[in-house]
Amino acid sequence: MTEIDKQGRNLSTTVWTQLDRKAGAITELTIRQLRNRISTWVVLGVGVLLISLLLVFYIDSIRDEFEPYDNDGDSEDWDNDGYPLGQENIYGTSDYDEFNFPGSSEYIYQGDVDWNDQPRTHEGNHTWYYAWGYFNPIWIDVNASNPFIYNYDWIDWSLGDYFCEEEGLGSDPFEIGPNGYYGFENIDRNYCQFENGTYIMFGAAFSGEGEFFVEPGWNTEWGYVTESFFVEKHPKSMYIDEDDIDWDGTSVSSSQGFDDDGDCLKDDYLVESTPSDSNRNGIYCDVQWTYDQYGNLISIRADSNVDEDPDDSRHIGESSHRTFIIGTGKIAFVMLLGLFLPLFLALGLVRDESENGTLHYLLSKPIHRGEFILYRLLGYLAIVVSYTVILTFIIAFITSIIGPGESIIRLSDYPVWMGISLSTILVLIAYGSVFNTVGLVLPRYGVYLCILFGVWEFLMGLFTITIPSSDITMLSISHWAIQIIDATVMIAWSDTPLMQQQADAFGLETGISFFWHPPVHTLGTGSPFVALIISVVFILIFSLGMILIGQLIFRKKEIM
Repeated sequence: MTEIDKQGRNLSTTVWTQLDRKAGAITELTIRQLRNRISTWVVLGVGVLLISLLLVFYIDSIRDEFEPYDNDGDSEDWDNDGYPLGQENIYGTSDYDEFNFPGSSEYIYQGDVDWNDQPRTHEGNHTWYYAWGYFNPIWIDVNASNPFIYNYDWIDWSLGDYFCEEEGLGSDPFEIGPNGYYGFENIDRNYCQFENGTYIMFGAAFSGEGEFFVEPGWNTEWGYVTESFFVEKHPKSMYIDEDDIDWDGTSVSSSQGFDDDGDCLKDDYLVESTPSDSNRNGIYCDVQWTYDQYGNLISIRADSNVDEDPDDSRHIGESSHRTFIIGTGKIAFVMLLGLFLPLFLALGLVRDESENGTLHYLLSKPIHRGEFILYRLLGYLAIVVSYTVILTFIIAFITSIIGPGESIIRLSDYPVWMGISLSTILVLIAYGSVFNTVGLVLPRYGVYLCILFGVWEFLMGLFTITIPSSDITMLSISHWAIQIIDATVMIAWSDTPLMQQQADAFGLETGISFFWHPPVHTLGTGSPFVALIISVVFILIFSLGMILIGQLIFRKKEIM
């Protein structure tokens, strides 16, 4: 029994248990000291207030319904004829002419006599367009309406006959003289009639049957006008969110979208126009989705009037929710809390003990100086890590409940918040080790150097958000911490690049394109997991290096 007690006492006094006791004592002392400081509660309270204000703005904005809007303008009715632009596109009519609308008469081209064609005489019952020459009529439709969109030369027969004067005629009636065509003074008509019934047409447009001789050097075109028919007017709401984005889910370079509502193909109507192939992939009325070798979406190129109005309410609601989480994680947690917490809590971990005179007492105990710095940092981390984890869990729980979606809780949000928490904890370690070391080297003026360092890190964080591929940002901790969030977002919300491209391709206003970018440092793999590992390792190595530097300095530092 005595031998067992002796062995037990030997085990209780090993090196590891001594280290545990010292670590626990210094860590517990640090926690107690930080907990009793008013400044600690002030900075922690300011952090809670900041996050609470952001939550209030988020809740207020998420409660507002996102009204769908017309991305491509095809719900407008510019000519006020009651037919929106989308319906006019389907029928191939103009939305800038109130007399040209779905169901209205339409001119169809049949033939022409050009300036050097032979023969120069044509006979038939047509609608004549831009007619120059002599017309011997069999009959003329004096009640025909103008079928041309932009043609002001349509003859208005209600003005009565206008006879050609024989006096003062030039040798060429189609030469423009000082008094207009054919010598007429201030001529306000584009035709005149001889006594024998023959008309001279000066670029006129009309409907009638007869023989037309085209004067050499001039031209005339003819065709026919379709019968008008009734088309019910579509409400403007039909052309808002009417053609959602089509995608089969495959990550290949292929034709993905198609024309749902027919305003690009126009197959069912008499429209003399070629369907759109504005993305130039050889396929009419489609959407070209292009991916790189890693499956990342590069571009979306849609033909005109194809997939033009995605579901704005769903897309903007989801993208706004993600923008809030990403922006809050990067700016509020990493760039603000990640800087202010270490500045107020870690800068004086050793410096304050030296100024208070308690450092002599602490170091008189059997504890190594290097261990003392490490244990002080552990006490600081025990507070800030607990604070960060609790704060992120609370905001994650609230946003996952009130965020958009059909499920009660958005479980897909939690991995992103875990990434934000990890990123914040890592910058708290890194900045804490930096500020503690600066406090050792410059006890009086170190705070000013730390403020300058904080400004540098904040600016580099902003540059990383706006210009993620910038080389200079790699020299900052905030750059790598932000990349952790970007990588986590890409892992948890794999469709974020797709939403970003959709917003850019179809003109949707969203903050995702500003706050989120695919991670840059992937060693050429394009994998967010590689970017995540590289960023974590870099921050940990930097933190360990600063801790070692602080220990080396503190070992040789004379305690006053």
